[in-house]
Amino acid sequence: MNLPNKITISRIFLIPIFLIIMLVQFEWGDITLLGTTMPVQHFVGALIFIIASTTDWIDGHYARKYNLVTNLGKFLDPLADKLLVSAAFIVLVDLEYAASWIVIIIISREFAVTGLRLILAGEGEVVAANMLGKIKTWTQIIAISALLLHNIMFESFSFPFADIALWVATFFTIWSGCDYFYLNRHVFKHSK
Repeated sequence: MNLPNKITISRIFLIPIFLIIMLVQFEWGDITLLGTTMPVQHFVGALIFIIASTTDWIDGHYARKYNLVTNLGKFLDPLADKLLVSAAFIVLVDLEYAASWIVIIIISREFAVTGLRLILAGEGEVVAANMLGKIKTWTQIIAISALLLHNIMFESFSFPFADIALWVATFFTIWSGCDYFYLNRHVFKHSK
């Protein structure tokens, strides 16, 4: 297994650590940063999420730079993204920081695209994420990070950055899902 795939797998292994930090009731107290007060465990959880998210860029960078792009990597990378983002969004619903209906739309898109990828794989096609899919992923990561960090930096200005970021992520999630199905519509022509 090459280095980029190992980095991708490390992202998957960080998910349970993130979940334990965010959902187990630790008594770590509160922290105030830039005028925003939040539980220390939310701050630590946000850092773990951000570190896990940056591995998405790192594994892709190494895979392209050293010509280590593999079918396994094309499959694992988007799967790791979906698992991490889905876990974080479910945590945000549990903490009542995100509306459940928005998270249902986002996770439904992820399941639908994964299903389409499986159909394509069955026909011998492994499709890497396109630019719109990458924009979708990064807008989701920004929205999740802002929500986990309690809208840090913007709360003192009464600017709802985290909420706006969530709406932007939802928009790109829907758009990229529709685009993915449109670009791969040939699959449905063969399955009559």
